[in-house]
Amino acid sequence: MTTQRFRPLSLDEMTPEQRRVAESILAGPRKSLSGPFSALLYSPETGDRAQKLGEQVRFHNFLPEKLKELAILVVARHWTAQFEWYAHHRMALQAGISPAIAEAIAAGQHPEGMDVEETAIYTFATELIETKEVSDATFKAVADRFGQQGVVDLIATMGYYTLVSMTLNVNRFPIPEGATPLEKLR
Repeated sequence: MTTQRFRPLSLDEMTPEQRRVAESILAGPRKSLSGPFSALLYSPETGDRAQKLGEQVRFHNFLPEKLKELAILVVARHWTAQFEWYAHHRMALQAGISPAIAEAIAAGQHPEGMDVEETAIYTFATELIETKEVSDATFKAVADRFGQQGVVDLIATMGYYTLVSMTLNVNRFPIPEGATPLEKLR
């Protein structure tokens, strides 16, 4: 990767609106302007709305942490979002996703050995990405386990992390030195 396209701004360089959004992010659960926010601050109102959705999706999601992280891995893999994969691979493992499942997703393969809930989330996420919709059976598998709120939170998680992945990719946000990048699948 090369240098970021959106230069991170110091608080002193920010407009009053950018500073308001940055201070809101720093005061919230993230406590960092890293990742997509170095770019999103260039459009403060969009950045503010995105960070509020992200806070809801990441910290107040109806889905269990492990399953939310599984969906994020599927999205990160789809976009080959290097930083998103780097950050959430670790979180997914900590939340209980098996290394074998994460490795299969990284390789662009269908993971073996998933439990019923993991299978429901993985199937929904991959089907939505690949076909732009989900079948009745796929919808029902998630709704039966997590209700309609779970379905909406899954869709919101995937949508938010698609925005994050695209933003990180366009910005060329780097992974830490020594981290293993995802291979391009296409």
